[in-house]
Amino acid sequence: MRRLTAAALVAGLVAATAAAQDFGFRGFGFRGRFQIYPNTAYDGRFTFVRIRYTHLPGGNWYGGWPAWSHGYPLAEQNLMKIMNEVSYLNPHMEEINELTFDDPELFKYPVAYVIEVGWWDMSDREAEGLRTYLRKGGFVIVDDFKVRGGGFGRFDGSGGWDVFEANMRRVLPDVRFFEMSASHPIYHSFFEIDDLNIVPQAYVAGTPIFRGVYEDNDPTRRLQMIINYNTDISQFWEWSGTGLRPIDQTNEAYKLGVNYIIYGLTH
Repeated sequence: MRRLTAAALVAGLVAATAAAQDFGFRGFGFRGRFQIYPNTAYDGRFTFVRIRYTHLPGGNWYGGWPAWSHGYPLAEQNLMKIMNEVSYLNPHMEEINELTFDDPELFKYPVAYVIEVGWWDMSDREAEGLRTYLRKGGFVIVDDFKVRGGGFGRFDGSGGWDVFEANMRRVLPDVRFFEMSASHPIYHSFFEIDDLNIVPQAYVAGTPIFRGVYEDNDPTRRLQMIINYNTDISQFWEWSGTGLRPIDQTNEAYKLGVNYIIYGLTH
């Protein structure tokens, strides 16, 4: 109960502080000109790592921002504020690193986050890097991509599941994608999450889908990758200061983020 109350209160605090700042919000969350911020040097503290990649043609439809960067760095900064309040992790809260899967620096960080993978133009070096990262114990959070044709207008061009699956078969040729259930330990690693019919995407209809990739395709072994499909949990983190998403759904998205990180650090 104390943890749940803390999450609700902190979500409100993040909303209040974020709303007081000027992030250039207009339309569908466009926040002005895109820029990359300097990475912080590794010092042993937890640092949120977002994966950068080359996108397919049209992947900069979101106000000119590349597909990998949606929500950067506000979404993860807000999540790190939550982590700092509800746990003893003591993460970097403002410094958000962006790396590629073929960067050797990635192996210093146990959890990596990648978004909009329907736009990912994966290179052979990235495929090899991701395969090695998973086999060495890395945990990957995949977020925010939808079924082909699930959007509207200019939001409708991403490759959907088939692009992601084709890329993953270059990483792990025999990969299997398992449907997740709320009984899995990842949903109980910190907060108790008993229902996965949560955090619907703002502009896409349908039920959120959660899938996982396990070591050696064995569900009794370590979960290597959690996949948020037809939903976008980081949008709730990013928009928690705008009033555009319900507070109860935002809290569920924060709880998912916290659980993912705790699981990735402990398995």
